[in-house]
Amino acid sequence: MAATMNAPIILDLGKASRKKVRQLRNGRGKLLGDVQDAMSEVTSAMGEEADGKQLVPVVLIYRRKTRRKSRRGGMLPFLP
Repeated sequence: MAATMNAPIILDLGKASRKKVRQLRNGRGKLLGDVQDAMSEVTSAMGEEADGKQLVPVVLIYRRKTRRKSRRGGMLPFLP
């Protein structure tokens, strides 16, 4: 039996809300459709090479941290 190598497919879906990530984990939602579209594109681009291979998607989703406001007050006291 020949060993098969799993080729990771990395998808960067960008910024997403917690709700959309939760839906993706549960196997539904818009992000799942994006993953399925990308997988079908890769499979069709590989052609016959994809036969017998298991394609593994790696999904990257990030959330930018909010900037904290400074505690300095921002205005200088009035000087006469």
